Amino acid sequence: MPLLPHLTEARAPLTREVVVMNQHGERETISIPAERDLTVYVDKRELVTLMTLGAQPEWLVLGYLLNQRLIGAIDEIESITVDWEVNAASVKTRHGIDRIEERTSKRVVTTGCGQGSVFGNLMDEIDSIRLPESAVLRQSQLYAIVNAIRLKESTYKSAGSVHACALFHGEALQLFVEDVGRHNAVDTIAGWMSLQQAAPVGEKIFYTTGRLTSEMVIKSAQMGVAVVVSRSGITQMGLDVAERVGLCAIGRATHKHFLCYANPQRLVLDAVPPAAPVVARERATSPS
Repeated sequence: MPLLPHLTEARAPLTREVVVMNQHGERETISIPAERDLTVYVDKRELVTLMTLGAQPEWLVLGYLLNQRLIGAIDEIESITVDWEVNAASVKTRHGIDRIEERTSKRVVTTGCGQGSVFGNLMDEIDSIRLPESAVLRQSQLYAIVNAIRLKESTYKSAGSVHACALFHGEALQLFVEDVGRHNAVDTIAGWMSLQQAAPVGEKIFYTTGRLTSEMVIKSAQMGVAVVVSRSGITQMGLDVAERVGLCAIGRATHKHFLCYANPQRLVLDAVPPAAPVVARERATSPS
């Protein structure tokens, strides 16, 4: 078993109340997401500032380092200490990060909400990813996943303006994360997954409310997840990456409607709805 890092539990309130005026000129109190900055320091060296809700900042930082490929495993991290009084996360590694200056010199601004970014080339090492061939999703499980998200109490329902990501084992919800950007939410899930020693990764299903960009597909594949479901659509580069790594990409998933964009062999159609009836149209006749 890997040596786990010591993590603080510096959770922050997800929303705050503000007074607004509506279209009738009336004042009312509503909730809005409590976005805040978190500057990450690795061995006392400033790395990046993340804009986040702060629900699970330690998991977010850990997942960020993994998905940026700055570390290869969690046992490289000794501790992550988050202090909201100074909005900082201090990461202490066990042996340092090799060539960190060189590896963080190139930054790519992504399509992620909240100004997502990655270090280096998005496509680096993508051909080394091996997703489990046995990983599949049943159509009935897909419908159950979409319904579970629909029923989930969330910050989005109370305050809006956030993205959600979730991790399922089959149709069982394991973790639900919301943040100002979907890239933060997936990084938080990656951090949590790295700390678990439970079910095989191949049985995991990843869900996101955001579109399936190349960044989201690559991060999912790096996590070993072979099936990704989105309420939104997919970009051309996201589709190219999904086909390249063998990831099943499902989008426009609402109620019992969906589109499988890539690798449909991973989708087992066990709940195909009946075909819509053909309605005969009366042909208008002209008076003789």
